[in-house]
Amino acid sequence: MMVCGGFTCSKNALCSLNVVYMLVGLLLVGVAAWGKGFGIVSSIHIIGGVIAVGVFLLLIAIVGLIGAIHHHQVMLFFYMVILFVVFLVQFGVSCSCLAMNQGQQGKLLNSTWGIMSDPTRLDLETKLNCCGLLNTTQNQIQFNNDWERCTVKWVALHSVTQASPLKPCKSSAAGCQTCGDMMLQHASESLRILGGVGLFFSFTEILGVWLAIRYRNQKDPAANPSAFL
Repeated sequence: MMVCGGFTCSKNALCSLNVVYMLVGLLLVGVAAWGKGFGIVSSIHIIGGVIAVGVFLLLIAIVGLIGAIHHHQVMLFFYMVILFVVFLVQFGVSCSCLAMNQGQQGKLLNSTWGIMSDPTRLDLETKLNCCGLLNTTQNQIQFNNDWERCTVKWVALHSVTQASPLKPCKSSAAGCQTCGDMMLQHASESLRILGGVGLFFSFTEILGVWLAIRYRNQKDPAANPSAFL
């Protein structure tokens, strides 16, 4: 019964996979808490989103782990259904990230910037040392409003002295960039990495679904031989 493909092998493989999911979930929660503690990200919405994803993955892994240990038919059924839905969503998002061109990236930044709250925008501008998103015709009004509210301070490197205090970033064209231009410089590479990691992780999810289906339909050798699954 210890050969690969047997009941014990399927059980151990499913348990190991869910332990990995649990570690990833704990890692997401830990990274979010670390970023909040060190002031890297101060937006409660971003922190809450990362923590929610980590907790959701952790709960799914716990359900799968308990179902695998006890060969629980109902828990394994819900586990594989939910994991398959997560796979479909993640696979679609990953493929979209890999196929997105620069024009689509700009539209995505505009839509994301539009739903951000003012404190989140100001926090992002402070972290990136930029003002506004994209100075284009389509969002000129929004850009002008963000530019006026921008409070980022900047000083040229060659004039950093006690007699040269920080001045508003927007007062110098050489020292202040728009946040959209800065993000688009690294967006393609970031999306490739994000899409590649997401695509790889989505295949581990479909592996978990396959293992759950296989394991669920196998007979427990320690159970009553006359019992039905």
